[in-house]
Amino acid sequence: MNLQARIEKENISLPDNFFNNIAKYKAHLFKWNKIHNLTGARDEASVDDFIFDALFPVSFLPAVDSLLDIGTGAGFPGMILALALPCTKVTLVEPLTKRASFLQFIKADLGLENVRVVKKRVEEMESEIFDLITSRAVTDTKMLLELSKNFRDEHSKLLFYKGEKVFDEIEETHGMPYKIIERKKRHYLLIGEDL
Repeated sequence: MNLQARIEKENISLPDNFFNNIAKYKAHLFKWNKIHNLTGARDEASVDDFIFDALFPVSFLPAVDSLLDIGTGAGFPGMILALALPCTKVTLVEPLTKRASFLQFIKADLGLENVRVVKKRVEEMESEIFDLITSRAVTDTKMLLELSKNFRDEHSKLLFYKGEKVFDEIEETHGMPYKIIERKKRHYLLIGEDL
């Protein structure tokens, strides 16, 4: 089943230009990846899996005005979420120059006015409050809560893309309300009030 069919099967609501933008994103990713080694996903099926994985939470996330993605890498999940949520201001934090340059290029090429790329470690960023903070494959939950503390308040939600080890990290939420949404081997850890 191709990416579009998989997404449509989940009834994920997306903007009209989403698949056109994703096609451009993928073409650039394959080109840049040959030179800059941005991601381990090297073939279309692997990249489609990454895109679907990044996108799946759109099916259960509340609408948010602002999103911070810690350690965006080649765009997962932050850039994909930015393409899916054009009304959300998305800040992509990526310290590595080659990856930040790629994200900046995608932003410019696709005319993404809702995207801001910050080439820094998240610890170096000015404090700012976001509605939603996301991260995939960066570090454990305890460290992510520490890294995100200057960017959230009691209304912010956190979405961490986790594997099966998520259950070992639950106590690290320190009693904060959470929900785990499971899909195959992926565990989406959603933390925050009013879930």
